[in-house]
Amino acid sequence: MDAAHFTEEQYRLLLEQAAVMIWRTDAIGRTDYYDERWLAFSGRTLQQELRSSWVDQVHPDDRARCVDTFLAAFAARRPLEMTYRRRRRDGVYRLLLQRGAPFHDQFGEFAGYIGTCVDITENVSEAAASARARHELLPVCASCKRIRDASGNWLTVEAYVAAHYEADCSHSICPDCLQKLYPELAEVQAALRSVIASV
Repeated sequence: MDAAHFTEEQYRLLLEQAAVMIWRTDAIGRTDYYDERWLAFSGRTLQQELRSSWVDQVHPDDRARCVDTFLAAFAARRPLEMTYRRRRRDGVYRLLLQRGAPFHDQFGEFAGYIGTCVDITENVSEAAASARARHELLPVCASCKRIRDASGNWLTVEAYVAAHYEADCSHSICPDCLQKLYPELAEVQAALRSVIASV
């Protein structure tokens, strides 16, 4: 079925099953819709959400920035994107990524904003933990050069890199080791470089 044949009910079901929280404002910036995921996150009814300001549950340190971002985008009728902390139903503040864009009615008139929110707390926490891990000292065996991971396993450099950095290693040999381990190849390589440079 193509988009032209979607009924209003099918669009509603599509929105309800999206893996994001959805909100909408009217043409003067007053929020007039929150989807079920939003209400489940907030732990409040639609009537409670509509009677309060959308910034009520935003962390006090983030409120002014959020209001300024929203008002500037709304006045310019341009898309908005912001991250902020919002209180969840259990009282814990979660980091949300909010995006919104202006929408228009069937006559092409500005009708408000429609947007989404995604809880990115775990993503940011995992990224921060990964960044910390990359900046910590690694225990490396002085003899075999294996690296000890957090579980106490001694891994080759290749295995450690593959497990922690989503990367693979290619093998080569540095000039110092080439000279020390394979002096005859180092001489051949130097001669080849000389020939190539003279051409």
